Amino acid sequence: MDIFGIKALLVCALIFIPFEHLFAERPQKIFRKGFDVDLIYLMFNAFIIKVAMVMMAAVVLHVAAVLVPQSVTRAVSGQPVWLQVAEIILITDIGVYWAHRAFHKIPALWKFHAVHHGIEELDWLGAFHSHPVDAIATKAISLTPIFLLGFSEASIAVFSMIYFGHTMLVHSNLRVPFGPLKWLIASPQFHRWHHANQREAYDKNFAGQLPLLDVLFGTYNATGNKAPEKYGVDDPIPASYFGQIGYPLRPRRKVSNRAVPSAEA
Repeated sequence: MDIFGIKALLVCALIFIPFEHLFAERPQKIFRKGFDVDLIYLMFNAFIIKVAMVMMAAVVLHVAAVLVPQSVTRAVSGQPVWLQVAEIILITDIGVYWAHRAFHKIPALWKFHAVHHGIEELDWLGAFHSHPVDAIATKAISLTPIFLLGFSEASIAVFSMIYFGHTMLVHSNLRVPFGPLKWLIASPQFHRWHHANQREAYDKNFAGQLPLLDVLFGTYNATGNKAPEKYGVDDPIPASYFGQIGYPLRPRRKVSNRAVPSAEA
């Protein structure tokens, strides 16, 4: 049993590394700064998150069996799979948007999310560079309604493949023109401006998959084809995996500009 996702890692590497070399947004080495740490995040964090999600799903399904009428869950799971997947994308991304925004706006939560923003060279592997508290909380918030409403296992499986593939894409070092689709589907350009350590990018582009949520709630940052000057955060983030895991518990010597709620929020 490949509990650490080695096979999935190799498949993803074989897909993204060549394309990032051929269609790079900016020149960058394959074994860039933090590459080894991100491998640990991918394998070790993935195991922790899977365990947490299985436990969460078991609890939510038990609650659903008691509180949610079977007529509701039968109606939801009886829909065509493609329609269920579309509904799951919408519901989960609303959860991701507000959880993500909270992790930016609440200083105690930002300490955990800052670990993800500490990435200074962005590529597909950076998709997995998240503190476990950040990742588990966001997934719990976004997926709880899915388990409560009784979406089918097949639709959740299809959504999971779309979600993980898309998450790697938006973190990738790829220049991919989305054209008019940029308003409907989050692109690498859309998300790299969320990671930009520049004032005009702070607290923008929170959606994971649906940029229209940022348009609707006033947090969309339209950047055209311009690339960010730099990524990262103001605070020095430890270089090691365990240093980053313990980082949110350490007293902070300098407050990042990102941790200060903006006047427009």
